[in-house]
Amino acid sequence: MKLGILGAGTIAHTMADTVRRMQASGRKEVELYAVAARDAARAQAFAEQFGMPRAYGSYEAMLQDPAVDFVYIATPHSHHYRHMKLCADHGKHILCEKPFTVNVRQADDAIRYAKSKGLLVAEAVWTRYQPMRRIIRETLDSGIIGTPQLLTANLGYAMLDKPRIVAPELAGGALLDVGVYALNFAEMFFGHPDAVQGSCTKYKTGVDLTDSITLTWEDGRAAHLTAAANVYTDRHGVLFGTKGYLVVKNINNPQSLKVFDTDHRLVKEIDCPPQLTGYEYEVLEAAECIEKGLLECPSMPHRETVHLMELMDYLRAQMGIHYPCEDVDL
Repeated sequence: MKLGILGAGTIAHTMADTVRRMQASGRKEVELYAVAARDAARAQAFAEQFGMPRAYGSYEAMLQDPAVDFVYIATPHSHHYRHMKLCADHGKHILCEKPFTVNVRQADDAIRYAKSKGLLVAEAVWTRYQPMRRIIRETLDSGIIGTPQLLTANLGYAMLDKPRIVAPELAGGALLDVGVYALNFAEMFFGHPDAVQGSCTKYKTGVDLTDSITLTWEDGRAAHLTAAANVYTDRHGVLFGTKGYLVVKNINNPQSLKVFDTDHRLVKEIDCPPQLTGYEYEVLEAAECIEKGLLECPSMPHRETVHLMELMDYLRAQMGIHYPCEDVDL
């Protein structure tokens, strides 16, 4: 199955490296076939770096190649909606980098559009597809920390030098870039909340700089989440229970979990299974689903993508964050 990468930025390099490693390790389900960028020279340099047979100087040119089976969208999320519809217009299955779109209105329409053409479309939230998700879930279900009642998670990087982070026209800010991981972490293990509250500090351009989010459930559970675009955080996720607590190292790409008892003694530790980059799982699941004729991936079904976008819309309304690209008619 031949993969085309739409965009040639940092995340596109990571995906290309992932698929190249997959092929080198004997996983031949997906072939690294083509890349498209707005600049032909940039696309050609990318293709040469990763040994790809095709390079295109426009997105449309790559999508017109009948050999491309599915496309990984690696452009800024302000452009995801338009690029997903463009892929669908050319009959290409879609794996779109997170966040899926800028708002839930775009997400609903992009999913509906792809489904109407019989195409798979999936959001590439890599943590949803990784084995550590299952391992953490099984550890919680074992009862080792008792009943989980409280969750904390944070993710932050110093990123103010990146235009996509600070520009409102690129739907910048902490929430859609890193806050989405904290929200995904909470909901993977606690489910959909009953109430949501959010506040933020703002950068001079008007985008959110740091976010403080509280999710609550009617049964008494709570999650306190932090996201930041101006500082590095420890990236930890912690689930607190009635018999102890579980610490996850790096909610962005979980590398280990440690379980502590009520006396704060380490009682269990599990490392992440060997991985290539962590992106391989979403690629393999998307390819498998395409082969089976499915239109969504079980690890990140459409209802979860739509729910998360709706949740972030609600939080941005509370924070007073609005993007110019939201005013464009669908």
